Amino acid sequence: MRALILGASGGIGAAVAARLRDDGAEVITLSRRADGFDVARPEQVDKCLGAVDGPFDMVFVALGILAPAGHAPEKSLSAINADTMAQVIAVNTIGPALILRHAARLLPKDRRAVVAVLSARVGSIGDNQIGGWYSYRASKAALNQVVHGAAIELGRSHKNSICVALHPGTVATPFTANYADRHKTVTADSAATNLLAVIAGLRRDQTGGFYDYAGQEVIW
Repeated sequence: MRALILGASGGIGAAVAARLRDDGAEVITLSRRADGFDVARPEQVDKCLGAVDGPFDMVFVALGILAPAGHAPEKSLSAINADTMAQVIAVNTIGPALILRHAARLLPKDRRAVVAVLSARVGSIGDNQIGGWYSYRASKAALNQVVHGAAIELGRSHKNSICVALHPGTVATPFTANYADRHKTVTADSAATNLLAVIAGLRRDQTGGFYDYAGQEVIW
């Protein structure tokens, strides 16, 4: 088992990498902090991933921001700012899309392989009952479309591939520290356990889907 974890310095990415190593997997990691893997800079994505040799049985994309540093998710339409929205979309949507450009080279063609991209339930249009968080919601909704399209394309050349968006729940990390007070949280280790169990149980006919930490399908 070989796994590539992207965004490995964050709480969930680090926990997934640790759990896989404990299970005996060979794990390669990339992060902005350790490797300069900055998905807001396309040339860095290509440089870092170009130096990685596949194939990998799992590619786990665990990166994203709620809002740029010094900003918070919008509570109203009047709070929308073009520059901050562009930054959120650059990291949460365009960044994973740039990663997925390399997926065909990183995956084996002769066996099952999974690309799992962290999304969020708030990116579900059908589940949105309270509004707000415009940039983050929009970035994750757009990410889901990218993942779905990538699954279709990869399925043509990599018949055993599975490409999915995953909602990890509200995980107790610095990422959610200022926003988790009204939600039940789980530790990063628990989230990693849950997500890896979902990944292990995915079927080929589930590729292109959006699933939560319990393996339940999330509406678009």
